[in-house]
This record gives sequence, C-alpha cells and structure tokens, in this order.
Amino acid sequence: MIEYIKGELAEATPALAVVETAGVGYALNISLNTYSAIQGHKTVKLYVDENLVTGGRDDAFTLYGFASKQERELYRLLVTVSGVGANSARMMLSAMTPSELCDVISRGDERMLKTVKGIGLKTAQRIIVDLRDKIVSAGIAQELPANGSSVTMVNNDVKDEAVSALTMLGFSPAPSSKVVVEILKAQPDMPVEQVVKLALKQIK
Repeated sequence: MIEYIKGELAEATPALAVVETAGVGYALNISLNTYSAIQGHKTVKLYVDENLVTGGRDDAFTLYGFASKQERELYRLLVTVSGVGANSARMMLSAMTPSELCDVISRGDERMLKTVKGIGLKTAQRIIVDLRDKIVSAGIAQELPANGSSVTMVNNDVKDEAVSALTMLGFSPAPSSKVVVEILKAQPDMPVEQVVKLALKQIK
C-alpha cells in the first residue's frame, strides 16, 4: 500500500499531477485544492489513495493524490457514501476546501452540497446523515468561527502528528484535534512534542 509519493513535480494540471521519483513518473488524480497547494513547487509530497476497479471488461488501477492527510481522509469518508464515487468526491473537494466541506456537512447544509455537479438532493442528504458524526470522530473537522471570519491556518503536519500521538495514548480524536488546533492557533511554531505535552494538560 502506498502512503505517499514524494518527488519532482514533472507535470501539473487542475485534475492531474505527475510526480517523478526514482526514475518513475506517477500520475495522480488531484482536486483543485491540491493543485493550488502544489502549483509552483519543484518538489511535492502527495498522500495517496489507491483505487482499484475490478469486474468490468478492463480492470482499472488509479492513484489519487492529496496535499494533506485531512483532504485524503475526507475523500475516503465521502466514497463510503452510497452514490458517491471517486470522481464525485474529487468534485466536492475541488468545489470547497476540506474545512469548508466539513463545515457544510456538520451544519447539514444540503443546499450547498447540491451546488456541486453530480450531487442531487438524495445524495446530499445521505452524505450529511452518514458523515456528520464521522468527520467529528475522525478528528478532521475544524470548527469555523461563528461570525464567518476566516480560519486561522495551523501547521497540519504538526497537528496530525500531535493528534495521532494523543490517540495512541488513549484519547479520542475529536477532543484531541480541537485542543491541538487551539494550541497551534495561539503558538503556530510550537514543536509537536510541546503541543502534545500542553494538550495532555488541557484535554478533559
């Protein structure tokens, strides 16, 4: 199983990235969010989801690449919903950032989901019913300010490592993620070990 591919960005379009590593060029389907994140970079690291379709006339093996673990996790949750395929999930992640999509699902905003091409009312409702609790328990939903102002950016690599460490220590992902995000908003440059130590004192 491929966790991530890191190498030279040989080619990039809004839908596809080719990453060369060890003399091999890997073609990965990407969202617009990931395209924006990697544009202008010589070297990139994309988290991978492998999609294998069998049983048809021709088997298909496709790689999907994501600029962050949060986006990949959200993609994986989306494709578990009946009626949502890989392309529909990528379309949603192109129309909204992962944080925006988490917020839309958490609020049960089926109208916003329906604005995405290929997503009808029934599918939008299924996404909300199936994923509203899961995005919180998975620790990928970040709370947006009530006044609608922009979210303070946090270091996602440090956040992911800290939440993972806290989860291994027996804490639930959702409250761990909330505490870690608040710590990193206040002190963005804090190293992961300090974040974990501080979080241990704050998690209830």
